[in-house]
Amino acid sequence: MSIKVSIAKSLAKIGGPISKLGSGSGKSFAGIVFTKIAGIDAISELSHDLGIGSVILTGTNGKTTTTTLLIKLLSNDVPIRSSFESNTINAIASALIQQKGDIGVFEYGIRNKKYGIPDTVQRVVDPVGVVYTTISPEHAQVAGVKNPFNEYYEAKELLSKGMNNGVIITNCDDPRTAFLGYKKRDDVKINYYGLEVDDIHDFFDADVIECPNCGKELTYEKRFLNHRGIYSCKCGFKRPEADVKLTHVEFTNEKWMLTIEGDLFNYPTNKNVSFKVDLTVPPFGFHNIYNTLASITAYATFTPKTSNIESTIKTVFNNLDMSFIPPGRFEVVKHENKLIGLGQGDNGDAAKINALFMDQFIEGPLEFIYTTPDVDEEEIFDDHFEVIKALKPSHVIVVPGRKSIEKAEEYYNIIKKEYPDAEFYPLSYEEMTKRINKLYELAIESEYDYVIMTGCGEEQAMWENIKQKLIKR
Repeated sequence: MSIKVSIAKSLAKIGGPISKLGSGSGKSFAGIVFTKIAGIDAISELSHDLGIGSVILTGTNGKTTTTTLLIKLLSNDVPIRSSFESNTINAIASALIQQKGDIGVFEYGIRNKKYGIPDTVQRVVDPVGVVYTTISPEHAQVAGVKNPFNEYYEAKELLSKGMNNGVIITNCDDPRTAFLGYKKRDDVKINYYGLEVDDIHDFFDADVIECPNCGKELTYEKRFLNHRGIYSCKCGFKRPEADVKLTHVEFTNEKWMLTIEGDLFNYPTNKNVSFKVDLTVPPFGFHNIYNTLASITAYATFTPKTSNIESTIKTVFNNLDMSFIPPGRFEVVKHENKLIGLGQGDNGDAAKINALFMDQFIEGPLEFIYTTPDVDEEEIFDDHFEVIKALKPSHVIVVPGRKSIEKAEEYYNIIKKEYPDAEFYPLSYEEMTKRINKLYELAIESEYDYVIMTGCGEEQAMWENIKQKLIKR
């Protein structure tokens, strides 16, 4: 290490106690000090201190959950340095400075090239692994400005574009992430993950998805979730075969049984490894099946102890502590003779996931208690309305999910044209306790045996409060 870098590293370590006041594990203060003194390019000297190398995780959704799961898995086999929730180069530098370990595991969200500097991150961190969850247009807005999706996509690609060593781990069911692996197949190893089951299917009207290779419309043999599925194009691009796949699943409202099989390249040993595991997990949502596959694929790719793969996966997932998943996640709660599904569904993708989850339990008339978006969120409402109609509810109740009661009533009037007997409760945002109590009351006093309550809310707190009241009763 150069003298300048050594001095910068020593001074950055002094900031350790201060950095602990920050959120998440990023604790970026030390990294800020280091880069101010030594410059951002000096991070490459920190990166070379790792025995195996760095793994960076990115995508539109699932980054934090996948990173957390990967940390849980790899920590059983090897000392690691990690950061999550703080998506900056300084957070990565802080972890490299303040922690000890042979491998780095870093979450890194990117919304555009200017703020995300993905090409710079790739160059100075020089990752041996980049993990892609999924890529969709939901997070394309930056600083109040709509970021063109092609630029957002390019920014994600730049995190791995310069790689000439290591492994890209990517979702083969998502044509956008699969194509990133497809383009790098001659430069690095690609480990794909995906679904190979008949029990998960998307029943929503299909959107047109363009082929990332030629721009023409993709043909889908099957859709699992929105744009994720089995697809092909006349140009020759098609879904790659999964190296790690979900091959069997059984759902109940109390537990899910998953079978996951893998045959993939392991980076530390430079050999292929195979495994098969049967897991029992809480009902944690379809999106978390993909997060589970991504984390297991990354773990099996980078653990130096390949003989531990099956036992470690079983230990982590069969004893899964759900506290790392944010409160407010969608769950189906049994309350006397009712099944009540409730949880956050702030965007169209999340609401669809919740509906797909609930749909497997519905065996009779359904009531939909919908919490609305706010002013200037008409696009979210349009997606939500499609979700409502797809579930074919017998009755709809509308409640403001955000601040504007007037806007909520506008949304209600649109819904009422489709569902004339829909009801509206103008509950105030300022009286959140009253809103929570009323939503709880509506759920337990519903005349229906199946109730879904989702949409926008006071972050996760509102949902968690209602859920706990249902569980404790």
